[in-house]
Amino acid sequence: MRRLILLRHAKSDWPDGASDIDRPLAPRGREAAPKMAAYLAAEGLIPDRVLVSPARRTQETWDLVKPALGAMPDETVPQIYEAPVSRLLDVVHSIPDEAATALMIGHNPGFQDLARLLGKPGEERRALTKKYPTAAIAVIDLAVESWAKVEAGDGTVERFVTPKSLGHGEDE
Repeated sequence: MRRLILLRHAKSDWPDGASDIDRPLAPRGREAAPKMAAYLAAEGLIPDRVLVSPARRTQETWDLVKPALGAMPDETVPQIYEAPVSRLLDVVHSIPDEAATALMIGHNPGFQDLARLLGKPGEERRALTKKYPTAAIAVIDLAVESWAKVEAGDGTVERFVTPKSLGHGEDE
């Protein structure tokens, strides 16, 4: 059994002149990320490995989440940035099998597409078809022995949690 946690970066800002990859978190994002981290910790959703997009907003999200989860291997994975679902699936396939649980921090629409691709039909998966707001978390349980063998429909979306569902403002 493998568990994949997909965390979309927290709400970002659009400062004048900043390229997309250099966009920082907005004040609301800096507030939401630690709250989502506290949820992960309280629920025991602690990854063995963390894969983060190189975008500034994802790196800042990880910096705010990391203190709640403790020390673990993390790496910046350029392939996550602006990735279509096929490339995100390649990233999943590259996760070392020593990691039973992996956390990926990235972007939409790729994360929504990946969660929908991996998850079997069900209530939580249906929630993903509507919206995947910033700082939202999808937890996908995969009945496979190796990350390299993950295929479409192998997973169950165990939960889909948004800042709003935890009482932290509105989802965007």
